Amino acid sequence: MDNLRWKVILILVVLVAFASVGVYPIVAARYGIHSPALLIDKQLKLGLDLKGGVHLVLRVQTDDALRLETETEMERLREELTKRTVAVTNIISPDPTHFRVEGVPPAQDAAFRQAAVEVQANFDRSSGTNGAYTFTMKPNIQVQLRDDAVVQARQTIERRVNELGVTEPSIAQQGDSGDQILVQLPGVTDVDRAKEIIRSTGLLELRIVEQGPSATSEGLAPNGRAPQGMEVVPGATGNPGEPASTVYYLVRKVAAVTGRDLRNARPSLDENNQPAVSFTLNSEGGRKFGKVTGENIGRQLAIMLDGRVQSAPRIDSRITTDGRITGSFTQEEVANLSLILRSGALPASLTYLEERTIGPSLGADSIRSGVIASVVGLLLVMAFMLVYYRLSGVNAVVALALNLIILLGLMAYIGAVMTLPGIAGFVLTMGIGVDSNVLIFERIKEELEAQRGVRASINAGFSRVFLTLLDTHIAALISAAFLFQFGTGPIRGFAVTLSVGLMSNLFTSTFVSKTLYELVLSKRHQVVALSI
Repeated sequence: MDNLRWKVILILVVLVAFASVGVYPIVAARYGIHSPALLIDKQLKLGLDLKGGVHLVLRVQTDDALRLETETEMERLREELTKRTVAVTNIISPDPTHFRVEGVPPAQDAAFRQAAVEVQANFDRSSGTNGAYTFTMKPNIQVQLRDDAVVQARQTIERRVNELGVTEPSIAQQGDSGDQILVQLPGVTDVDRAKEIIRSTGLLELRIVEQGPSATSEGLAPNGRAPQGMEVVPGATGNPGEPASTVYYLVRKVAAVTGRDLRNARPSLDENNQPAVSFTLNSEGGRKFGKVTGENIGRQLAIMLDGRVQSAPRIDSRITTDGRITGSFTQEEVANLSLILRSGALPASLTYLEERTIGPSLGADSIRSGVIASVVGLLLVMAFMLVYYRLSGVNAVVALALNLIILLGLMAYIGAVMTLPGIAGFVLTMGIGVDSNVLIFERIKEELEAQRGVRASINAGFSRVFLTLLDTHIAALISAAFLFQFGTGPIRGFAVTLSVGLMSNLFTSTFVSKTLYELVLSKRHQVVALSI
């Protein structure tokens, strides 16, 4: 009796624990009952197809990452040649993986080769006529940069989405070439803001201004050709609340500091009490920023975001770690910009391949249909078990109900997301649970037909079927593991629900069901027949 008492206590504890996490928050939300914060945080999350939200498929333009690497190495070589006083005619980049140096004087060829040693770590050098050299990015570097660009883009999007406060977003790489990113944002209503934050490159650069501002770009770069090592970039001037006019700046190509040196960014106010973004650099960024500002006191510093000058303040003293971006910003723009800068710059631009918005009403219809399917399936299963197995069918129904409660509680506890395919897994779990009881009951009937006692038949039925159930559940779990590993979001939701359901079913169909038999038979001294 003591052993049975502990079994009953264990079942009750499991029932209360999982019902409080998986069932109570749903019932409380339905009828407006106040729930503790802990239970609200743990309640079952709904996926995009049930809650509504945004489904996006983006492509990472990996050529941008190659182009950035090529231009960076090209400008690094240009600066090195300037330091070594090696005069060349021109340095140009015709495509994302090549750049060409023209007009290297024969007398300075050895100095040029020495200057290009570091560049050759990632680029193969080939010589041409008239002192021309072509640098080609190595194939393995191209593959690595493309892969890194997609991974970094996915991680950056994840950080930005987390800053948005989206519950259980789904962000994953997909596509044959692996350059696509699937983004699912359940419950998002401001689609335009989410798209803008996800897609914005967010590249912060601090560059020294050589000339400007100018009303036209021609005044800074006659015939559209800027001096070597310089480029003309647009900017805006104007007071907050007034129409801004476009102006142009001639700035150095090599940035003194970039967003990679950023430690934090936050909304603030400027000296005119207008919205601004304050930022803090890390130690390395502060060292570089202090060196550049100390050497250029009295000149302008262009604070650029995504290739456009936001402001160009005068450097009055050496600055190390703190700065501020001002402009004609609204409070929402400042908040968005701070979020983008904190999450880091995207390594390449993104293009939208697919966009779907799922309304909450459609999700509610899916939930209603799923609940109806589950209830109808449960009632039919209960009716079959009660008719075919008589009072033993009650045992199966109780075990099945506890199985579903544990399933909901486990999914809520581990933070799994319920999707429409997950509801299908939920219904399938009911079938698997009943199938387990059918195997056990049929074995018990065989033992009874062999004229064994009721208690002995029950013990033999459970013990001899256990290994069969264990084999079938492990085989199904292996299948679910492969579905989760290689499937997309909806398929993975089905796999998670099925896996959790299989584990809870093994507990209820063997331990709970047998305990119920023992509980009923414990009240009888002699059992002649079993209703099965």
